[in-house]
Amino acid sequence: MDLVRHLECFVAVAEESHFGRAAARLGMAQPPLSQRIQRLERHLGVRLFERTSRQVTITEAGTLLLAEAREVLARSEALLATARRIRDGETGLLRAALPPDVSGETVAALLTAFAEGAAGLELELHELSTAQQLERFAAHDLDVGLIHHPCDVSGLELGPVLRRELGVLLPADAAVAGLDEVPLASLTGHDLILFPRAAAPAVYDDLLTTCARNGYTPPAVRHAQGVSFVRGLVLSARAVALSPRDAHGHAERRAAPGADGGVVWRPLTGGPLALRHSVAWPGGRGDAAVGAFAEAAAHALRGTAGATPDLPSRPLHLRPASEYWL
Repeated sequence: MDLVRHLECFVAVAEESHFGRAAARLGMAQPPLSQRIQRLERHLGVRLFERTSRQVTITEAGTLLLAEAREVLARSEALLATARRIRDGETGLLRAALPPDVSGETVAALLTAFAEGAAGLELELHELSTAQQLERFAAHDLDVGLIHHPCDVSGLELGPVLRRELGVLLPADAAVAGLDEVPLASLTGHDLILFPRAAAPAVYDDLLTTCARNGYTPPAVRHAQGVSFVRGLVLSARAVALSPRDAHGHAERRAAPGADGGVVWRPLTGGPLALRHSVAWPGGRGDAAVGAFAEAAAHALRGTAGATPDLPSRPLHLRPASEYWL
């Protein structure tokens, strides 16, 4: 008996509570599905479901076995993912990506933590936007990456979502630079510097929407990503940039005005804006190497970027192009 396939059938019926829907989900006819469940029950020596003409109800024994069945399936997927890597000649190599806004300190901490948790595994690390990572995932050219939410996560599995609050980078002699916290509405009249929209369209739109809701609609939006280029625009164009503390926190007071090239960073009043990240990988292709990267990324973001958990404990899904939870 193919135990893994039979357990897939068991989990599908348990989650759907309906043989017809479970059969459709598995891409098979209902009679063979019923037969597999019966064979599994005989093999295990317990009854997994109570069946009536109207409904299917999981038994107490089935409930107790369901978590272990899911664990066996997860381990099976990890084994197959590793086997595929071996088959494709990728043994010992993990293709990973980080977005451009991650600071050098975070990258260094991630690499150190990964080396400690996955000794002997080579990490091929790329700097890619969320949109570029999604394209690489679709083309099977990327094993794991750190993405921004919201975005379309169809076909991906996700690690915990972490939040990095955004502040504002502005000229040191700006009227609001003397405040400990800056209200978004007080930035009125300043152009806004953002990353190019193509890098993460839903994040871009959400940031502008939240700014408008809080009283700030920039006269113009300028696009930049490199730290030096952003600072140059802040100084020359009298613009402001949204940035997490770890990217420009050294520009925060108490330096004298004019320090750091005349640029300062301030938190925003009420913390209305944030970047949300999670490690992502193709569904069913997670393995020990992916797990090691996910742990290293979370450790680095918490330790160097002050990232905090952004989701409650119950499972939730992110809706693309929205800052709200389903």
